[in-house]
Amino acid sequence: MRLTAIAKKVALELYRDQRTLALMLLAPLLVITLMYFVFDVNNDLNVRIGVPDTIDERFIENMPEEVEVIPYALQPTLDTLLDNDNLDAYMDINDDQITVTYHNEDPSQTNAAKQVIQTAVQSTTRETAQEMFNNMPGDETMPAMDVEESYLYGDEDSTFFDKMFPILMGFFVFFFVFLISGMSMLKERTMGTMERMLATSVKRRDVVLGYMGGYGGYAILQTIIIVLYSIYLLNMTIAGNIIWVFVITILLAMAALVIGMFISTFANTEFQMVQFIPLVIVPQVFFSGIIPLENISDWISVIGYIFPLTYAGEALTEVMTKGNGFIAIWQELLILVGFIVLFTLLDIFGLRKYRKV
Repeated sequence: MRLTAIAKKVALELYRDQRTLALMLLAPLLVITLMYFVFDVNNDLNVRIGVPDTIDERFIENMPEEVEVIPYALQPTLDTLLDNDNLDAYMDINDDQITVTYHNEDPSQTNAAKQVIQTAVQSTTRETAQEMFNNMPGDETMPAMDVEESYLYGDEDSTFFDKMFPILMGFFVFFFVFLISGMSMLKERTMGTMERMLATSVKRRDVVLGYMGGYGGYAILQTIIIVLYSIYLLNMTIAGNIIWVFVITILLAMAALVIGMFISTFANTEFQMVQFIPLVIVPQVFFSGIIPLENISDWISVIGYIFPLTYAGEALTEVMTKGNGFIAIWQELLILVGFIVLFTLLDIFGLRKYRKV
C-alpha cells in the first residue's frame, strides 16, 4: 500500500507539471525527427572535379557517372575557383604529368576525389598502353604517368576531425555557457533574489546588463581557456589570426549567455532547465556544419540558420581552416551580434512578470 501511494503521488505530481510532461514526451520525438531528416541524405558519390576543356575525353569517360566534371576554357586561379565553384579537386594533364589540386576543406571528400581520379587514371593508362603496345616495337617501354598532388587547405594527413574541430570548439563554448547562465539565473529567481531586486527602483535593463557583465566575465575567461588549451596543448593548427578566433568564440559565448538567461524564464526547476537541452542544444549539433548542409534537403537545412552555432561554426572554419580574416567572416560576426542584441531585449522584456511594483 505504501509503495502504491508513493508511486501514485509521484505520477500525480508529474501529471500536474504539464511542462515537464510535455518535454519528456515530445522532446525525444523532435530529436528523433531531426535525426531522421538530417541523416536521410543521399549517400551516392557526390564529387565535383574541374578540368581544362582540352583534357583527353577518355579521362572523363572513365569516371563514374555520379561524378560531376566541369571543364574550364581558361587556366583558372585555383585558390578562388575551388572555393567559389565548390570543387573537390582540379586536375590538369601536361604530357606525362598529372597535376591535381585538392580543395581539402572536407578530407572525406578529398579521399573520394582521390579514388575517382586514381581509377580514371588507371583505366585511361590501360587503354593508352594497349593502343601503344599494338604499334610499338618490342624493345620500347611504356612511359609512366606521374601524379603530383597539392592541397588548398591542410595537407595529405588532414583528417575529418580537423574539419570538425573548429565547430566542436564552438559547441562546447556555447553548451557550457548556456547551461551555467540558465542555471544561475534560475537559482536567482527561485531564491527570491530577482524579485527582491525588482522590488526596488532598479530598472530591468540594468538587471539584465548587470548579470551579463557578471556572468560574461567568467564566460569570456572560460572561452579563452578553451581556445588556448585547444590550440597550444592539443596542438591543433590554426591557419588564420588567433585574434579572430577569440572574437568569434567570445561573441558566441555572449550569445549563449543571453539565450540561456532567456530560456531560464520558461523553467521553474533545474530539471526543467536541463530538459531544454534537446530543444536548444541538440539541434545545433546537427546544423552546425559537422554534417554538410548541402547534403540535406533544402527545406530542413534552412532550420540551421536560426541557430548562432551555425554562423560561429562557419566563421571558425574560415579562420582556423582556410586562414581568412575579417572580409570572410564579417557577416557571421554581425549576425552573432544580432543574436546578442535580440535576446538581450527579450531578457529585459521577460523580467516584466517578476516585477511586482
